[in-house]
Amino acid sequence: MAASDITAGAEPRLRAQRRRFGEDVVKGLLFVCALISVATTVGIVIALFIPAFEFFQEVSIIDFLTGTTWAPLFEPAHFGVLPLIGGTLLVTLIASMVAMPLGLGAAIYLSEYASPRARGILKPALETLAGIPTIVFGYFALTFMTALLRDIGIEVDIFNTLSAGLVMGVMLMPIIASLSEDAMGAVPRELRDGAYALGSTKVQVATRIVVPAAVSGIIASFVLAISRAVGETMIVLVAMGQQPKLTFDPREAAEAMTAFIAATGAGDVPTGSIEYKTIFAVGATLFVLTLVMNVFAIRLVRKYREVYE
Repeated sequence: MAASDITAGAEPRLRAQRRRFGEDVVKGLLFVCALISVATTVGIVIALFIPAFEFFQEVSIIDFLTGTTWAPLFEPAHFGVLPLIGGTLLVTLIASMVAMPLGLGAAIYLSEYASPRARGILKPALETLAGIPTIVFGYFALTFMTALLRDIGIEVDIFNTLSAGLVMGVMLMPIIASLSEDAMGAVPRELRDGAYALGSTKVQVATRIVVPAAVSGIIASFVLAISRAVGETMIVLVAMGQQPKLTFDPREAAEAMTAFIAATGAGDVPTGSIEYKTIFAVGATLFVLTLVMNVFAIRLVRKYREVYE
């Protein structure tokens, strides 16, 4: 039998003949890193939900989720979390209405219109904006945006949801712009060239070809920005106020869940008291709200995901 026949009939060996201990060490380190992240998540859930469970043993969860008065530090105490949820959702809605169109517009410009030199200047500038500490945005909303709204004729309180939401939208814009531009950059050039060959204009290519093809990445950027807005603390703490009332008027002061957690956690509430456990109950509510939102978003991303060879 020829040597070539023996070689052709032999099965290829995909594993190394000797055990490589260096690869085993790297594999073990990577496993430890993954295990630490999972263990940290589990620890956060346990630390959050055990005090929350103790809180709900003393306060009805129905009253907590349906009550419209939040006054845990007063006598008699009221534990209706709806004012905090309403304030959080209202400021998130305002921020989203600002960040989504501006961020998507910036992404379209960077992806389809900007020259390489302009893109090299504008994109790092946007990402630098995302790195500004949020406490700076909070005082900017309080001292500048509120005064600006009053100058243009909008009567707002000193602490109000509108200025906090507008500035938060500016803060979220770089996140949407950067991630959406990356998603548009992953769209194959052939789709653009085919549209131009059919006589499409640049606007038509950008809005009817590129954006629909990158919609899964754009949705992911929207979801990340919304989650960031729901969890934002310093802007709402400084500029939005700490008046938990169920209102849909953005000109008035309100309170978000994160602002209550930050303010109460830094106060003189006795550890182990029912007032102290409200921090964990509100935190658990915020956790579940964000989780549900992310699960819904993942389903949307998978539904509209485009795969290119």
